[in-house]
Amino acid sequence: MKKPLYLLLLSVGLLALPVAYAHSPNAHQAHHAKAQSFSPAEQKDWGIAGDLKKVKRTVEIRMTDDMRFAPNQIQVKLGETVRLVAVNAGKVLHEIVIGTPQELKAHAAMMKKHPGMEHDEPYMAHVEPGHKGAIVWNFNRAGTFEFACLIPGHFEAGMVGLITVK
Repeated sequence: MKKPLYLLLLSVGLLALPVAYAHSPNAHQAHHAKAQSFSPAEQKDWGIAGDLKKVKRTVEIRMTDDMRFAPNQIQVKLGETVRLVAVNAGKVLHEIVIGTPQELKAHAAMMKKHPGMEHDEPYMAHVEPGHKGAIVWNFNRAGTFEFACLIPGHFEAGMVGLITVK
């Protein structure tokens, strides 16, 4: 019986770190909670991580295996803190990531080159089929931004939505 590669590497001492699984919602949530408790929120061009206590409204966004979001456009008032609840109505893993079109395109390209990469930011949520994930975000920058699923193939298939902040 053939051993998995990570067990072989571990047995010969070449793998000293624990195995990490990319896009694991449980790992994502645990890491996010830990990171939130030790580091201040980072200002991005599209806003900053929001405080759950300051949420003005909740917007539910469905993700489906036809590589679409519903709704695929939302309007936000400048300074509004919104809870985006991503509902995975499909049978495969999806994610929702907020950013500028340029940031999302660059991140999608990086994920295509490194599909196993692990990442965790307050402006993203990875959602297993049949589950929900949430982002609490303060839209303190006016402009037009996007949300997308950056899992390889999903972004390229058009799994992108629009956020207008006025």
